[in-house]
Amino acid sequence: MKNKFKTILTSCLILISMITMNAQQQKTEHTALLIIDVQNDYFPGGKMTLEKSVQAAENTRRILEYFRNNHLPVIHIQHISTNDGATFFLPGTEGTKINHLVLPREDEKVIVKHFPNSFRETDLLGYLQSKKIKNLVITGMMTDVCVESTTRAAFDFGFTNTIIGDATATRNRELNGEVIKAEEVQRSFLAGISALGNLYARVINTDELLK
Repeated sequence: MKNKFKTILTSCLILISMITMNAQQQKTEHTALLIIDVQNDYFPGGKMTLEKSVQAAENTRRILEYFRNNHLPVIHIQHISTNDGATFFLPGTEGTKINHLVLPREDEKVIVKHFPNSFRETDLLGYLQSKKIKNLVITGMMTDVCVESTTRAAFDFGFTNTIIGDATATRNRELNGEVIKAEEVQRSFLAGISALGNLYARVINTDELLK
């Protein structure tokens, strides 16, 4: 009887393990991590410091490690400013380099862009299609500029998007002479992009993704 019980228990544990592995595989199938503009100018001492940029980058680092450990595709987006009057991400400067917390590995794709939308005049769409990517996990900076414009464009191209809210960051804005705090800007844009039943993107935090 004891041996029979052990056999049944072992079989149950194996079944549970297989179900868990299958669920994890389905969770990440055809999924890539998109890290947008986590560059030095956005950090303390940079030319366009964001609120909580270090915290956002630390969370991005955790997510990056998860994708690397699970051998999932990672794409780094790097902005180089070429427009007249640009004051940050200037070519050849330290501020334009990807921050040390999320430095790309040699086997990870790096795409340089010159516009907020990471798809505009880049090979991002073609690369994702070549890898049969259907789902994007999006982190980066700034929430209300490059992250938002890239996410909306990705939706138009048919991708299913998940933004990791606490792995994004922005800064104070001004409207009609009134300062809008970064926290309010952050919450408003994340709320807007996930409106109508997560139309453009589902918004979760780092711990939710990694659990």
